[in-house]
Amino acid sequence: MSALRETSPAPLLTRPVFSFPKVSAPPLLRHRVRVVREGTRWSNKYRRVLAVSDGSVIFSVAVIADIARFGLDEAQVAVGWFDVGYLQISILIAVAWMLALGAYRTRDPRIVGIGVDEYKRVISATVALLGILAMVCLVFQVDIARSYFALAFPLGVAGLIGSRWVLRRWLSRQRTKGHYLSRVLVLGKPRDVSYVVNQIEKKSGAAYHVVGVSLTGDSGMPWLNLGRRTVPVVAESCSIVDAVRELGADAVIVAGAGKGGGEYIQELGWQLEESATELILTTGLTNVAGPRIHARPVEGLPLMHVELPQYTGARHTLKRLFDILASASALLVLLPVFLTLAFLIKRDGPGKVLFRQERVGKGGKKFLMVKFRSMVETAEEDLAGLLDQNEGAGMLFKMQHDPRVTDVGRWLRKYSLDELPQFWNILKGDMSLVGPRPPLQREVDGYNSRVHRRLYIKPGLTGMWQTNGRSELNWQDSVRLDLYYVENWSLAGDLIIIWRTALQMIKPVGAF
Repeated sequence: MSALRETSPAPLLTRPVFSFPKVSAPPLLRHRVRVVREGTRWSNKYRRVLAVSDGSVIFSVAVIADIARFGLDEAQVAVGWFDVGYLQISILIAVAWMLALGAYRTRDPRIVGIGVDEYKRVISATVALLGILAMVCLVFQVDIARSYFALAFPLGVAGLIGSRWVLRRWLSRQRTKGHYLSRVLVLGKPRDVSYVVNQIEKKSGAAYHVVGVSLTGDSGMPWLNLGRRTVPVVAESCSIVDAVRELGADAVIVAGAGKGGGEYIQELGWQLEESATELILTTGLTNVAGPRIHARPVEGLPLMHVELPQYTGARHTLKRLFDILASASALLVLLPVFLTLAFLIKRDGPGKVLFRQERVGKGGKKFLMVKFRSMVETAEEDLAGLLDQNEGAGMLFKMQHDPRVTDVGRWLRKYSLDELPQFWNILKGDMSLVGPRPPLQREVDGYNSRVHRRLYIKPGLTGMWQTNGRSELNWQDSVRLDLYYVENWSLAGDLIIIWRTALQMIKPVGAF
């Protein structure tokens, strides 16, 4: 492999050679020393910051809802034979809210700072609390003003997600500087190790910093080349514990299947237990998100259940309702913007304001996608003479300096304003707010059986392709992101993608 080649950098440490014996059984330690490593320190500190932030948001929202609903006068509500002030009710709800966030493990070090699971848990905890409060009020006949709940909970969710997003941005900036990272050692076959390490390194602000790799077999390579930096290759897995101690690693990631199977993983876990080092296993299920994976032990046999993707049902009904409400609102609110853009396009040159193109939707159903015209009228006829200059991914034609694009069209495309009329396609039901990129028929004709899964759900105005590079993506990454979304989408994930799309429109990347 090209990524695994021997290099000769100026290392700060030479390749460690360890000779400690392999441990074949869990050690019986009378005095176990727990080492507090860098990963533990930063995660504990960040969790405390999150707790303070969550508490501040919740208590502030409770007070604001109380004052906004009842003013500065002390309102009361009957609870059984007692009258309780709304201020006391607000404090109780705030405490219960904090407990719900803790019960749903919204500050778990494994999910904070990366991915959408953190936001999903915040929303789930809030919805669960709202349901419990509704049942308590019903059973004990507590008549709390509905407007109080209607103000407090949406405002609280927005505040919690907003504060966590701000903290995550700060954490991401720190991680790009090499701070607040868990030091990890990756173990496995050269090919598996290379894939895992490159995926970690490719993600800016990822939670892990690879400090070493351990390759099974006699690789004979002292260094793993990552392009921008090199990582030392330590001794074989028989002395992995000593490598952890030498490099100060917080965790060991086992890439791919271990050479010794389940018995080897168990033994490795025993060895790492002494130094409180976390053991992380990669499943190889690259297109399966965490919420679809559930570990369920049966009589000592650990079974991993992978839930089937859902392409119909209540969640899709909610998605459709959200699409209708959002697209109808957008068409009304953006009407002045539409009129302004239409005037600019018409003034820029001859031709229609709107451009309609046949695309392929869910299940292969064709529809006419509407966009603001950003090219000259003869764009379709001129395409044949430009095919040899294609810079797009796979079968998708893209040119960074396409001569067919008009002056107004150039900045329309840069800020994705040409896509706005697709809210009409969403309202009609041809598209969704979030989904795979709507393909042309000639692209679909070139799909293999695997890529056809993109057509299992409606295409989107935006999606994971929009927030991960757009035209800069290669074909494989574009397909991978679309297939991942098709099988693992969620309403909370859609909201995150919409938010990231809004940020992309302000600071566009890969748009041409």
